[in-house]
Amino acid sequence: MNKINLLFAERGDRKLLSLYFCAGCPRVDMTGDVILTLQRGGIDMIEVGIPFSDPLADGPVIQSAGTVALRNGMTLELLFSQLKAVKNEVTIPLVLMGYLNVIMHYGYERFCQRCVECGVSGFIIPDLPFDDYINEIKPLADRYDLRCVMMITPETSEERIRFIDEHTDGFIYMVSSASITGAQQSFDDAKQQYFQRINAMHLNNPRMIGFGISNRQTLESARQNAAGAIIGSKFVTLLRETDNPQMALENLIEALKS
Repeated sequence: MNKINLLFAERGDRKLLSLYFCAGCPRVDMTGDVILTLQRGGIDMIEVGIPFSDPLADGPVIQSAGTVALRNGMTLELLFSQLKAVKNEVTIPLVLMGYLNVIMHYGYERFCQRCVECGVSGFIIPDLPFDDYINEIKPLADRYDLRCVMMITPETSEERIRFIDEHTDGFIYMVSSASITGAQQSFDDAKQQYFQRINAMHLNNPRMIGFGISNRQTLESARQNAAGAIIGSKFVTLLRETDNPQMALENLIEALKS
């Protein structure tokens, strides 16, 4: 069974925590160390960002991390070689997150093949048109037993959400707001209503809430309204500040208590 499906099938009532980091930042050789540190620290799933020069969905923190990674020489091929080096030690799901231009240039099928070779369980492409997913990506993902995770936002129509739910497998990435990534202090009434509206739809796929989670209030809100939370910008900031995955994780855990 795909590791993503296995994770959600076996979690019971436990709420999950997934962390995002950008491969190649702050140093190009940190990828394996970050992954293994997070796994030892009890993180359930890891999103590994593929740096891109024009990341439209990302806020300034992740945009800056991507710029640093590209300057450091990070490429998709180098990332795959780093993932393959730690493949036999990784037991939790790894999800690549990258933009369509990079993956299309690399080649869709070649990308899927390398994902399997390197122990990747799925991928997220924020700017992937749904028609392209259905016609080009999904057949390949199904063939290679990979999960292409789709995003929904407060502006996504109920019709589109149900269509996504029907045609995807693994989990749905529930973006907390229609804005770019970045830490928030709290989720306002509008976001709470959005969470409640999606809950009332009784979707087949589990959901993970991301964008803006950086403290206890936002973490608890995400956990109350989904299978778990995804944290990106806060961890990316701490990783750059410390240049040490273990210290960054410890600092994040402390931040999530306040």
